[in-house]
Amino acid sequence: MNSYRETRAASGHAHAHVHARVPRWRSPSALVISGFPLIAAALLLTGHKAHLLGVLPILLIAACPLMHFVMHQGHAGHGGANAKGKES
Repeated sequence: MNSYRETRAASGHAHAHVHARVPRWRSPSALVISGFPLIAAALLLTGHKAHLLGVLPILLIAACPLMHFVMHQGHAGHGGANAKGKES
C-alpha cells in the first residue's frame, strides 16, 4: 500500500501539503476557556473596586506580623540561640 505522499507524487503533485499542528494553547477552545476567567476577573475588579480598596489597609496591617515572622525566621532569629552561646 502506498503512502499518502507517494500517491500524491504519483498523481502529478510533487509537493504534498502538510498542515502544521496548531499548539493546544492556541486552539479556539483553549482561547475561549482562558478568555472567560479573564473577562470575569475584569468585571469583578471593576464592579467591586470599592470593596477591594477598603480591605487594603487591613491587609497591610496583617502583613506586618507575617513579614516579622518570615524575616526573623520566627522568634529564634532575634539572636536567642546565639545569645545563650555568648554568655558562657
